[in-house]
Amino acid sequence: MDAPNPLPDWNALAALGDDELPLLDTALLIARDEYPDLDPRGYTAQVDTYADTLRPQLDGDIDLPARLTAINRYLFEEVGFAGNNLEYDDPRNSYLNDVVDRKLGIPISLAVIQIEVTRRLGMPLDGISFPGHFLVRLPVDDGILVLDPFNKGRPVSADELRERASPHMGGHPPDDQQLMQILAPTTHRGILMRMLRNLKGLYLEQRDWERVARTADRLLKLSPGTAEAVRDRGLAYRELGYAKGAREDLARYLQMLPEADDVDSVRAALVDLSGVPARLN
Repeated sequence: MDAPNPLPDWNALAALGDDELPLLDTALLIARDEYPDLDPRGYTAQVDTYADTLRPQLDGDIDLPARLTAINRYLFEEVGFAGNNLEYDDPRNSYLNDVVDRKLGIPISLAVIQIEVTRRLGMPLDGISFPGHFLVRLPVDDGILVLDPFNKGRPVSADELRERASPHMGGHPPDDQQLMQILAPTTHRGILMRMLRNLKGLYLEQRDWERVARTADRLLKLSPGTAEAVRDRGLAYRELGYAKGAREDLARYLQMLPEADDVDSVRAALVDLSGVPARLN
C-alpha cells in the first residue's frame, strides 16, 4: 500500500512558526495547485538522492566554503540546474516539480533546491530576500558568504551586492549597516510568500484571474493579515463575477489600510460592485 501523502494541510500553516513551515513540502504544496496529480514523494526522494550522492565527496577535513563549492559543482554542472534566462517569466520556473524535472528555475526556486540539499548535509545555508534577485548565505568564520543560485551558486562580493541593491534604494548604495540588514536570513514563510508573490505577479500580468485569486488565497493561508493579497483576491473575484467575495475582500482591505495609495481605485471598484448581485456558490 502506498504511503499517505506527506504534504501539509493549507489550513494548518498559519499556526506554524515562520521556520516550522516545511520548506520543500510547502513548495511542493504550491505546485500541486497547478498539478493536482503531483506525487511529492518522488521529488523529495530526488532531493534526498542529490544529498546522498554528495555525502561521500564531503568526508574528511573539508572547510565549509570548499564543501559548498563541491555541492554547487554537482548541482549546477553535473546535475545541470540553471537559471532560465530565456524564459524567466515562465510560471514553471516557480513550481518545484517543474524545476526538478526541467533543471530550470529562477533565483528563489533554485535556492530552495540548494538550501534543501545543503541542509541534508548538515550545512546551515539560508535564503536572503534580496531586492530584485533572491540569494543565499552561509556563515563562515569571518562573516558570511553570499551566493547567487541563479548563476551556478557563485559568490557575490560586497561591492557587487551594493551595486545590485542601489537601484532599489533610490540609486544610493547601502552602507555597511544597511547592507547587513538586507543580507539578514529570511524565514521559510518569507521564502514561500515570495514564491507565491512571484506567481501572483505573473498571473496579474496575464490577467489570469483564477490563478490570481488562487495565489492570493494561498498567501492568506500562510499569513492571514497580508493586505495586498486581500486586495488582489478581491479584484480577481470581481473579474470572475464573484461579487460577494469581492465586496468582502475589498472592504476588508480598506479597513486594513485606510490610507493606502490605491484606496480611491479600490473604493471605485466597491461602488461598481454595489449593483452587482452576488454569485451563489
